[in-house]
Amino acid sequence: MQQAYPGSSQQVNRALVLPFFIYRGQYLRADRGSVGVRAIKTDTMEVDVGVSGAFGSSSNDIEARNGMPDLGTLVEFGPRVKWNLGSGPGNGRWRAELALRGVFDLTDSLKDKGISLEPELIFERSTGGGIRYSTSFGVVLGDERLADTFYGVAPAYATATRPAYKAQSGLIMSRLSLNLSQSLTPNLRIFGFARLTSVGGAANSASPLVRQDMGSTVGFGLLYTLARSDARATD
Repeated sequence: MQQAYPGSSQQVNRALVLPFFIYRGQYLRADRGSVGVRAIKTDTMEVDVGVSGAFGSSSNDIEARNGMPDLGTLVEFGPRVKWNLGSGPGNGRWRAELALRGVFDLTDSLKDKGISLEPELIFERSTGGGIRYSTSFGVVLGDERLADTFYGVAPAYATATRPAYKAQSGLIMSRLSLNLSQSLTPNLRIFGFARLTSVGGAANSASPLVRQDMGSTVGFGLLYTLARSDARATD
């Protein structure tokens, strides 16, 4: 279950069965979060160039956007810098990330939807019992084109309760995330995640498409490993 978009008062449900592979080579890296190429790695810093994405929503399912174009499935591509900040409580690790991504609409011939900048602070830890968890806090900033994708209302789509609105660049949202997973067998793992987002103080909080400041996204699933390579990754 996820918020239709930051500031929406409605949720949309997703149920998916997706095959994926994890590959952690010296340069090519693929996991559940993204696919990309690691360009630089030192003891304290790593730079990669990757791809990630987010599912869209039909405007017919969102009261605030009725009659407006759908929010398409968005694909993000660009560099990310990760800094190792050292150890934390319980043998955990602190990490900071900064991603600069171009955003494209996969359902509209990869139409350019703007640029996002996403700084994030992350704490992650694994326990001896096979539990892994991480928590993070970050913000998403976007240019005018990206802000318009979520919050702009063209005059053609204005109504008595939805006035025309020109979106501005700046803060799109802040978010707090928690991820948790537990090994059930050597090949089966259960996972869950929760995310709290806020558009309070954001650049477009006055948009008529913003119906509430806070929103949440939650989900869970099962991972089953079909096969493993003989050679295991060292990092």
